[in-house]
Amino acid sequence: MELPRNPTRAVNVGSVIIGDSNPFAVQSMCATRTQDIDATVIQTNDLHQAGASIVRIAVDNRKDAAALEKIRDQTEANLSIDLQEHYRMAELVAPLVQKIRYNPGHLYHHERKKPWQDKVRYLIDIAGKNDCAIRVGVNAGSVDPAIKDLFPADDSISPMLVSAEEHCEFLDNIGFTRYVVSLKDSDPDKVVEVNQRFAEIRPDIPLHLGVTEAGLPPDGIIKTRIAFEQLISQGIGDTIRVSLTLPNARKAEEISAGNEIIADIISGRVRSVVTFDRTHLNIISCPSCSRVENEAFIDLAEDVKKMTEYANDYPFTIAVMGCRVNGPGETDDADLGLWCGPRAVTLKKGSQTLGRYSYDEILGQLKAQLDELIALHSG
Repeated sequence: MELPRNPTRAVNVGSVIIGDSNPFAVQSMCATRTQDIDATVIQTNDLHQAGASIVRIAVDNRKDAAALEKIRDQTEANLSIDLQEHYRMAELVAPLVQKIRYNPGHLYHHERKKPWQDKVRYLIDIAGKNDCAIRVGVNAGSVDPAIKDLFPADDSISPMLVSAEEHCEFLDNIGFTRYVVSLKDSDPDKVVEVNQRFAEIRPDIPLHLGVTEAGLPPDGIIKTRIAFEQLISQGIGDTIRVSLTLPNARKAEEISAGNEIIADIISGRVRSVVTFDRTHLNIISCPSCSRVENEAFIDLAEDVKKMTEYANDYPFTIAVMGCRVNGPGETDDADLGLWCGPRAVTLKKGSQTLGRYSYDEILGQLKAQLDELIALHSG
């Protein structure tokens, strides 16, 4: 079966070409702490051997950058760097990688008086000098507040589109076209809509597809499959990431899941329903990555899933987030949210913070709040 493909331009990322009808590139991200060099080398090579076209590693400070130099010497993988909120780390790491990922919303956090255009111009200058591609990574939970505030609170898609469009226009205007775009949400229906709308406007730009915080398998794979089957069957998408909450030793399962979804779509084996079931409990959890500040987060996500089985027939969303970067924003839209820090977990009800509890206490507190929601829902 020959799939339709949007006429996207080719973007070179090391030994891989994304777009222009080239094979779908399947990516993943290391979940190890970057400064744990041995563990990160092992995981990078595991992902590479599993078939990852690109492996992303987070760099948040100078120690991470120094570690990356040693990691680079011990792997043949194409590396993408995630700059988190510290865009100036680009100068230190660009000589070591093939791709730089920045989040337009995170540019807001540092040097707030400096226009974002100046920050992007700096990144592009660094990328150009070091033969790096760029990913403009827009996430629903971390859109620049200046854009988000222009739209109603229940419209999370328009701010993402505006952010992506203005960054693409700026990159084109300064003569840099070696970039891809991602527009991600934890809701597969929103992922479909936002990527469809963007592809209508800019069918020339390669798209990196993903359902962020898809959660634990198998539910996380199902959510991802729902989005990918609808988008890829329409010719939308050039590279993919399956974002699952997994222990480090199982991280390569993201690659096998991605390859299986692609193979099924190409063969016409469409398995998913066309809409997401919103009548049952929905648990979203971020993919384990190096931003996680306590690996107990992964076990907690599993425990939340087990503990809440009794509430499966209620239409609530519970978010379990593992870091300070995505935790605050991504939990705002959930009925109940857990934002996991190094020693404590912040419990939220929508955007309202209810308290901070130890990892041993949090399940009981969550259950009490969930029982209250069930009682209100049952009238």
